[in-house]
Amino acid sequence: MSAIRPSTVEVETSLRLVAPDATALPVRASLRYDPNDPYAVHVLFHAESAGGEPVSWSFARELLFTGLDEPAGIGDVRVWPWNGPRGDFVALALSSPDGNALFEVPRSVLVRFLRRTYSVVPRGHETDHLDVDNAVNRLLAGR
Repeated sequence: MSAIRPSTVEVETSLRLVAPDATALPVRASLRYDPNDPYAVHVLFHAESAGGEPVSWSFARELLFTGLDEPAGIGDVRVWPWNGPRGDFVALALSSPDGNALFEVPRSVLVRFLRRTYSVVPRGHETDHLDVDNAVNRLLAGR
């Protein structure tokens, strides 16, 4: 009998890129969670100017969870509650050598996304889904 593999969670949404003058521009994005990478979430930005290829950022699922209610993260990825006239959002700040970007993400979208990820891999059970032997074999194969 084979074990049932949990499936990937993916949610299509629209984020808002906050420009320096405080205007916000919509950006198509996908939130993705793969149980084979149980500690991480991935945000794929579907930018038309990127030649059709999505731009992906990966960071800790726990960072996203914490950022729903309090500031979280240092360095390249920071997340915090963002309440404004349009409702409850979460701020997602990304930094790279190429520049910085600040996005508004609807809080309700992140809550639903995280609930779905926790139904696939419950919080605190990420190690149950790690294939350490496979990871070591891949690392050693590159030598």
